[in-house]
Amino acid sequence: MEKVRITFPDNSIKEFNKSITCLDIANEISTKFASQVLVAELNDKTVDLNTPVNEDAKIIFHKFDSEKGKETFWHTSSHIMAQAIEELYPGAKFGVGPAIESGFYYDVDSEHKFSEEDLRKIELKMLEIANRGLVPERIEMQRQEAIEFFKTKRKDSYKVEILETIAQDEEIVSLYSQGEFTDLCRGPHLPSTSKLKAVKLLSVSGSYWRGDENNKMLQRIYGISFPSKKELNEYLRQLEEARKRDHRKIGKDLDLFMFHEVSPGAPFWLPNGMIIFRELEKFSRELHDKYGYLEINTPIIVKEQLFKTSGHTEHYLENMFKIESETEKLYLKPMNCPEGTLVYSSKIRSYKDLPIKLSEIGRLHRNEISGALGGMFRVRQITMDDAHIFCTPEQIQQEISGVLNLMKDIYYTFGFTPNYFLSTRPDEAMGAVEDWNIAEKALKSALDENKVSYIVNEKDGAFYGPKIDVHIKDALNRTWQLATVQLDYQLPERFDLTYEGSDGKKHRPVMIHRAIYGSYERFMGIITEHFAGAFPVWLSPVQVVILTITDSVNDYAEKILNELHSYNLRAENDTRNEKIGYKIREAENRKIPFMLVIGDKEKENGTVSVRQHKKGDIGKIELKEFIQNINLLVNEKSYNY
Repeated sequence: MEKVRITFPDNSIKEFNKSITCLDIANEISTKFASQVLVAELNDKTVDLNTPVNEDAKIIFHKFDSEKGKETFWHTSSHIMAQAIEELYPGAKFGVGPAIESGFYYDVDSEHKFSEEDLRKIELKMLEIANRGLVPERIEMQRQEAIEFFKTKRKDSYKVEILETIAQDEEIVSLYSQGEFTDLCRGPHLPSTSKLKAVKLLSVSGSYWRGDENNKMLQRIYGISFPSKKELNEYLRQLEEARKRDHRKIGKDLDLFMFHEVSPGAPFWLPNGMIIFRELEKFSRELHDKYGYLEINTPIIVKEQLFKTSGHTEHYLENMFKIESETEKLYLKPMNCPEGTLVYSSKIRSYKDLPIKLSEIGRLHRNEISGALGGMFRVRQITMDDAHIFCTPEQIQQEISGVLNLMKDIYYTFGFTPNYFLSTRPDEAMGAVEDWNIAEKALKSALDENKVSYIVNEKDGAFYGPKIDVHIKDALNRTWQLATVQLDYQLPERFDLTYEGSDGKKHRPVMIHRAIYGSYERFMGIITEHFAGAFPVWLSPVQVVILTITDSVNDYAEKILNELHSYNLRAENDTRNEKIGYKIREAENRKIPFMLVIGDKEKENGTVSVRQHKKGDIGKIELKEFIQNINLLVNEKSYNY
């Protein structure tokens, strides 16, 4: 029988009979392994496990612990949910039902308005369908045949519209059937519905078909599912903890920021929040000075021509705010980079001047749709810790290394460990392949030189250059993408940026884009939830509160306050005629790091009784020693004290 050669992730190669399925290959490894895998990656394409292998191939198997494994699990779960809804509420029609970052959803057109009680019924029906052990079957057919199928047999106008518009250039389309339920879908899917062991439908909300408010409002049902009940319970526990840490609630409770309908998607920074903002800003500036950046500030309102040259009016227009001024078309800038190129080109540059590193804490505006706005995580007004490095091709590696070191200095300060992803040349890339090869090699060398592990995301680079994406995990083990380091050959070309080389000729610089916080607003939301509002001492709006037990020590409390202020510590007195227990509880609720409880004994001995947020009484010490200790925490920017 004809053979195929299969290459495994460890580069080992084994021969199998032609037409063997991916699942059979997994079983050759071990039956236990095969029972855990959910989907296969065959020559970089994700496929169903029952896919036959008819040629030599590279294969990677994915379990639930991988991104592709979760995506497949949740995608099949959305189909199971749609099937459950169809069985419980006949006549329901379905829009789209993708896997998302955490779970899945399906848009449903039904006369029945789904309640919390209905969601529980659907959950039970989903588990019943899962127990049937249905095998999702892929069916390929001509597009026109599929249109007739959904018109006559399924009577689903939404799938017909998708086939007639979104998929109009495809000759062959795929459907998936499980039991009596059939849906239009690219796949892949789980080998059996029995893989689903636990499910929770989280919410239902309105969603316009295809995001167009002129279309019908559908009901979007969100859910999450897992291979075990234990994993679901842990997820729900984390979800509850996340609700307690919601930055919008904490921001209101601690007077950090607020939102108002007069300016949707733009935060009002309150005095306490501005203290944190300024400390973040100060920290960023100190490090940028250390790493040789030059700070600039560019206009917010810009003529249209700049964004035509940069390509933003062609590729980003729907996200830009337009301003009418007399006869001119102006825009609020959505990005700082086009103006950075103007600063670079404001004078003749030599190879001796490079690299030029321009940083900017710039105010940007992006016209995000109202439904996507969410506290500080998605706003229309953004303050970005931006920077653009102009360098020679030979300097790319050293400059990327410098950016990586700067990232570590910042992220480690908050207790974040960065994870790196290298995204390479996409199919529809602009520019010469030779430039891409040089750029990718430089990024890879910089990552290797700094001894950081990374995952390669093939063909996931921006159309103008490869990039490094940086993710961090917070206290709830949630992943956030913060920094992106991008190499850009296109803006220097579009704006005709040059430098005079050692040969006396003009050369084109490479432009490196990068931001580390990402934006102050989003970063503020992340660290508020990460620390649950109990910020490190150096960031805390109030670092010390002095709590008096009796009025007789008010003068001593005032003396202590003045001493703390002389060391630039943010401190305040609470000399109200309230019981000390009440004052302590209030200070705890305000998440003030340290409380100095002052009574007659402390005044007599010249000491302070120190309480620490969440830890309680830590003893009596002299004020001078306390100031030394807290100053050490502030200066070291300790996040764990």
